[in-house]
Amino acid sequence: MVVILSAMNGLTGTVANLYNSFEPDIKITPAKGKYFAINNAFLSEIKNIPGVTFISQTLSDKVLIKNEDKQALVSVKGVDVNFNKVTRIDSAITEGRFSVGDKNGASIVLGRGIATQLQVSITEFSSELSLFSPVRGKKESLNPEDNLNQMYCTPRGIFSMNDEFDFQYAFIDLATAKKLFDSPDKISALEILCVPGQTENVQEALQAQLGNDFVVKNRYQLNDVLFKSLETEKLATFIILAFILIIATFNIIGALTMLIIEKRKDIKTLYSLGADIKLIRNIFMREGFLITGIGAAIGLLLGLLVCWMQMQFHLVKFGSEFIIPYYPIELQLKDFVWIAGLIMLIGFFAALYPVRVFTRLDLVH
Repeated sequence: MVVILSAMNGLTGTVANLYNSFEPDIKITPAKGKYFAINNAFLSEIKNIPGVTFISQTLSDKVLIKNEDKQALVSVKGVDVNFNKVTRIDSAITEGRFSVGDKNGASIVLGRGIATQLQVSITEFSSELSLFSPVRGKKESLNPEDNLNQMYCTPRGIFSMNDEFDFQYAFIDLATAKKLFDSPDKISALEILCVPGQTENVQEALQAQLGNDFVVKNRYQLNDVLFKSLETEKLATFIILAFILIIATFNIIGALTMLIIEKRKDIKTLYSLGADIKLIRNIFMREGFLITGIGAAIGLLLGLLVCWMQMQFHLVKFGSEFIIPYYPIELQLKDFVWIAGLIMLIGFFAALYPVRVFTRLDLVH
């Protein structure tokens, strides 16, 4: 149980780290619509909340990207200079660098999947990419080009996290995004970095201050389906392993039963000397707890040893095509507490039946 639960913790932690590169601690979005307007006073109110470190303004929407005869429909996200401080997107860069603001012109950072689809390489010469977005608030023209805003961006970097992001997202400068999306005074989200351990307090303060007009979510709520699925999977695994432990407790029942049968004469002797049935039962119950406790301690130590060896020596490895080279392990104290508590609880009920039944039969006969 220790090894399996720790391995699942490791997978959950790995997934969380992948999302940490892209998602902020807290994200503020409008409750209705895609965009909302902000001003300096609005930003100052948020900055003054205790626990807020950095605020990044972002603007995102669907865009058609073309590279000569190759094209892809992706989500382009305009970000400001604080975005790399709010997230850890630079840690996911595999080619080039995370640079969306360039003195020589607009720049773009692509996901690995999009770069492959458009046949873009940072190490080799690459022409500018064309970005197309519908013109807002304008009647359709007979000329299709009049209905589209077009921007040119030079590829500066390629990031890689997982297929969900690599084939879906690209990053450009916020000013370029505002021109592309015809939104000079609006953004789609505010992304916030908090002081470690203060995320929950900041979220509550923001929601109370902003009211029902905005949705304030933390990193886990932004991907609640994924993380809830992982937690449910861990719980289901724990329950299944608990049933295996229940089957294993028949060994305790058998051991105590044989012990009581062997000590029949000693039990009757103690009873004759004045020991009541409660004292006799306590002796065998302690024997059951001793068996369970020693077994639990040995099992937990062996599980801890296996996990430590995997963490230190990476015994179980993945192939080079995986994001992580070896199976991740994360030890959590609560797992050890739950496992030890479950074992002792099962051991108690396993010892209760033979002790109460067979000691009573021996004394009756």
